[in-house]
Amino acid sequence: MASTTNAYAAHAPKSPLERTTVERREVGEFDVLIDVRYAGICHSDIHQVDEGWGEAIFPMVPGHEIAGVVSEVGSSVTGFRVGDRVGVGCMVDSCRTCDNCKAGLEQYCTGSGMIGTYNAVGRDGKPTYGGYSQAIVVDENYVVRIPDGLSLDVAAPLLCAGITTYSPLRHFGAGPGKKVAVLGMGGLGHLAVKIAHALGAEVTVLSQSLRKKDDGLRLGADHYRATSDPKTFEELEGTFDIILSTVSAPLDFGAYLKLLKTDGALVNVGLPEEPISLDLFSVINGRRTIAGSLIGGIAETQEMLDFCAEHGFGAEIELIPADRINEAFKRILASDVRYRFVIDASTI
Repeated sequence: MASTTNAYAAHAPKSPLERTTVERREVGEFDVLIDVRYAGICHSDIHQVDEGWGEAIFPMVPGHEIAGVVSEVGSSVTGFRVGDRVGVGCMVDSCRTCDNCKAGLEQYCTGSGMIGTYNAVGRDGKPTYGGYSQAIVVDENYVVRIPDGLSLDVAAPLLCAGITTYSPLRHFGAGPGKKVAVLGMGGLGHLAVKIAHALGAEVTVLSQSLRKKDDGLRLGADHYRATSDPKTFEELEGTFDIILSTVSAPLDFGAYLKLLKTDGALVNVGLPEEPISLDLFSVINGRRTIAGSLIGGIAETQEMLDFCAEHGFGAEIELIPADRINEAFKRILASDVRYRFVIDASTI
């Protein structure tokens, strides 16, 4: 039997989120019912509520950084039991049969395309609703286990911000002997610093100012430089193997590409709403790469959670009640959070 759950939803583009109820499907044969305990607030939630990335589906219940506890399992579920600590990230389904899905790259599904945790249409033809709610039903193949070494509140942001930074750092070879720059020291960037440091790379934060320098060094950065200082670009030219850009504002890509070594890569995980311009000479000179990366597959997300637990860290969070979600959106736009808002779902 389908059920209803409390949630916070935007009912129109750019509208404030309001408390409401949404319907969750009946727990099917391979489904897991999760009591949501915590939900992280991602900048992409704001982009989608504002239709910054194109037309969206309303009412919209955002939230794809979900941590909770299993309360019911379908008759054929084998991977989870009632009481398990689990997480759900940015997708809840994909075609499962294309080459990418078979390779564990469900986020790049070339069949039906991945089905987002919210602002998407599920296999049943109904809109998906996300984690700003008290319960969610998800196919077990798109659920991950949260290790006992991670508290659920600090684990929640790892389901997007963590995997979004872990996947490209691993793919492009961050590790001992590599110099990695993290561009932007926010919700994504602070986790990129922790992860790159734990992987063994030499880490530099590139931020507009030195305001967060102490935090950056505390979280594992070896160096911290201000991009507002022209000397940064003069002195660091040809320095980095990898620059991971976590910012969602347009950049002078030519200036940043010059900071790469020969064969270096500028990898984008932040997604500006506006198109970018690029002088190809900045790529051709030095055989440099400009690349992008989208979250990670389910198996890699589990790998990331295990990695973070092994190294003893989660996100740096500010825990808020649900009635402060709209305030949190405004503060994120003002860069006034260190470093991830997490909603206490018991207050929804």
